[in-house]
Amino acid sequence: MLNKPLRLPCDVVLKNRIVKAAMSDNLGDGQGGPTDVQRRLYGLWADGGAAMSLVGEVQISPSAPENYGNLVLEPLGDAERFRALSDAATVNDAHFWAQLGHAGALAVPVSGPAKAPSAIDLAGIHAVEMTPEEVEALPDVYAQAALNARSVGFTGVEIHAAHGFLLNQFLSPLFNRRTDKWGGDPERRARLLFEIIASVRVAVGPGFPVAVKINATDQLAGGIEEPAALDLVEMLDGTEIDLIDISGGAYFPGAAAASDGTKAGPYFLEFARLARRRTGKPLMTAGGFRKRMEAEEAVASGTVDMVGLARALAIDPGLPKKWLSKCGED
Repeated sequence: MLNKPLRLPCDVVLKNRIVKAAMSDNLGDGQGGPTDVQRRLYGLWADGGAAMSLVGEVQISPSAPENYGNLVLEPLGDAERFRALSDAATVNDAHFWAQLGHAGALAVPVSGPAKAPSAIDLAGIHAVEMTPEEVEALPDVYAQAALNARSVGFTGVEIHAAHGFLLNQFLSPLFNRRTDKWGGDPERRARLLFEIIASVRVAVGPGFPVAVKINATDQLAGGIEEPAALDLVEMLDGTEIDLIDISGGAYFPGAAAASDGTKAGPYFLEFARLARRRTGKPLMTAGGFRKRMEAEEAVASGTVDMVGLARALAIDPGLPKKWLSKCGED
């Protein structure tokens, strides 16, 4: 099953079911552009046999990065360096997707205070509430970043709404205490995400992959828990996205790691089994896959359509080829 191609709703075909999952590699040049080291690394992953690599924490704006080494797509810097990166990352028919994000309250200091759905004042984290005008502007900024990604050779984008960053903050009742159209009940808290999805789809057109990454749980008291996350999956089923990427956890004080409280093995497969009943969209999850048989069973059972590997591919970039070969290793 891992060798079987996957046709996405937008009609794009991924050559197999293994993804280099998003990680914050922090290898940019500090000005939002890629480096030669980054280009060589993504070339290794493309040569290693994965169907697609996701670049984690590609920011829609230089004003709210997760780290200073993040890539930034709006405004677009040195287009030729981005094209060199995407050329290296798409050898062997590999796809190369940008994970579009905004760190919100978790942004490292750049200029002025961090911005969030509602004001936050925690140990080491301080943010002011975004104005309605600032929220209104976000769908167009995400759309332009997606267009810029396509223009320099990325073959898809993923909208990052997990891990405690801005869109996850809007979804969370813990961090979103707004009383306007972007706050209140779950539908209003999800409004911004759906506005962004719609704007990105219009911008890139029907044949370009658009994914969304969500949390199965925030691992925070008062945050998003499984029932609300499953309701969000059902709402996403009515959109024009091509893949739902399931993750969990948040980089906030007091939040447990995604692996905490989980059984040995892949972290989010049980949630994915429940999510499969709520959507016909392709599903992906990463975290805890250490053996080929675990990945094979996850896909063969129909629980997920794609399996993401992160640390495993940092250790061995050629692992997908080994797993996909008839005499592959566990």
